[in-house]
Amino acid sequence: MLLAIDTSTSTIGAAVHDGRRVLAEVVREDARRHGELLAPAVVEALTWAGVDRHDLTAVVCGVGPGPFTGLRVGVVTALVLARSLDLPTPDGVCSLDALAHAVVGRHEGELLVATDARRKEVYWARYAVAAHGARRLEGPDVSRAADLPRAVRDLPTVGRGPALYPEALATPLPDGPVDVSPGVLAALAVALREGSHPDAPGGLLPPEPLYLRRPDAVARPTGPAR
Repeated sequence: MLLAIDTSTSTIGAAVHDGRRVLAEVVREDARRHGELLAPAVVEALTWAGVDRHDLTAVVCGVGPGPFTGLRVGVVTALVLARSLDLPTPDGVCSLDALAHAVVGRHEGELLVATDARRKEVYWARYAVAAHGARRLEGPDVSRAADLPRAVRDLPTVGRGPALYPEALATPLPDGPVDVSPGVLAALAVALREGSHPDAPGGLLPPEPLYLRRPDAVARPTGPAR
């Protein structure tokens, strides 16, 4: 019985997976209220699934890349839950991998995942998607959308990138996901844990935020007053 959490994009979500299917998924959209909305989403997902928190056997979390504050909220929540319930250390999953995994079964070929990195940039990765899974070919990385190679920018794209930078990313995948689904992340984590994902995109990761650049806020050195 697995609980999945993701806070890497503009949505905050939790899902419960019993090893065969997603029992419940709760998603809230607010890029600035991760800390307020995640705990209620976890409680609601457990309630909808009819699962007591003490029935959980594992916790997984999306580790980004994504905004600093949002990622910390998700990862710390996963760690605290696992510790308080005496569960193994949570596994991490690259959130871009979950976005690519979401289109398995309805898209085949190369795919670009591009999410909002702010500062007029995107977090991105390139994948080969087949009927049985999505394999990461390049990334994750962060850059301006217009600075990506033309061949990469022309790929079918999921994530918020095409809506934010339509001139550079002009080929959104029709009906493609724009944010991470915690249910999809849970299903990918189950496949990775069981070894049933033949083209594992990046494998399971430590529960550490995947930061690709330095934070905006930095401490100033202190010294004697003048």
